[in-house]
Amino acid sequence: MKDHLASRSMVLEPNDTKGLASLCGKFDEHLHQIEKRLNIKIHNRGNIFSFYGDSNKTLRAERILTTLYKDFLFTGKDLTADQIHLTIGHVNLELSMIKSKKIDDEASIMSEKIKIPLSIKTKTGIIKAHGANQQKYIEAIKTHAINFGEGPAGTGKTYLAVACAVESLLQDKIERILLVRPAVEAGEKLGFLPGDISQKVDPYLRPLYDALYEMLGIETAEKLIDRNIIEVAPLAFMRGRTLKNSYIILDESQNTTREQMKMFLTRIGFNSTAVITGDASQIDLPTRGQSGLLHVYDVLKGVEGISFSRFVSQDTVRHPLVTKIVDAYETYEKDNL
Repeated sequence: MKDHLASRSMVLEPNDTKGLASLCGKFDEHLHQIEKRLNIKIHNRGNIFSFYGDSNKTLRAERILTTLYKDFLFTGKDLTADQIHLTIGHVNLELSMIKSKKIDDEASIMSEKIKIPLSIKTKTGIIKAHGANQQKYIEAIKTHAINFGEGPAGTGKTYLAVACAVESLLQDKIERILLVRPAVEAGEKLGFLPGDISQKVDPYLRPLYDALYEMLGIETAEKLIDRNIIEVAPLAFMRGRTLKNSYIILDESQNTTREQMKMFLTRIGFNSTAVITGDASQIDLPTRGQSGLLHVYDVLKGVEGISFSRFVSQDTVRHPLVTKIVDAYETYEKDNL
């Protein structure tokens, strides 16, 4: 089927010079990024943008630029190549969902109202949801006591959970944050590693430390850790504890056993929120069926007060090739089961 070539134009309001400069990028690099992904041409003069190419793709470009411009006006922060990449992926995903429902008019989604993205306030700035799945994920965390976030690496599952925890701590809604992770992917056999318990565990929890340092600053984060207001610990240390007035995040949960998952979920006390993140395609246990993350979906589905969020490859905030790699692996695994 041949492409339907078309040209279209739009005007972005308000006519904000700084916002338009951020939207286009240095030397129009953001526009070129969109052109390359969609195989179209984009010209602009001030706040007037013209698109040339396949009619459906020019509609996508209009949606992408409108979304990005609203993002800038809402946050006041310069747009990045990562944001461009993620927004392109979500617009493409929205359109593919429409096609799967056999709706022929792709323009119908373009007329939908674009929601102002949810934001999370931390000490070092505002973190904003990118795309519909991150938006729903944050909404779920703010309204449910127990939340599961599952999907590929780089989709913001753990990062956004840590951000929500930091925001709650800064607003005095909770008294402490606990960041938990299986210390060693298959079995937590820490005894074979050199050093004391801190030296054994730290390498596996480094991504959680990095998120805390970014959101609170290194000095503040370390002070809170020293005072045990923020605790970073291996999953094995959770046994026997009851956690009240806390925000508890279990990362890499695909590598918990069924017994460990049950143990963790029963640690949660009053006025606490738990977020469990993981990637079902990265299970390192001897038997895939042992995974507590896979098992918990069957056990807890339909239980009120628990949310399940699923991320896909289009949510990945990394190089565009990473999305293609994730998709390729998923296709291969489905075809070779």
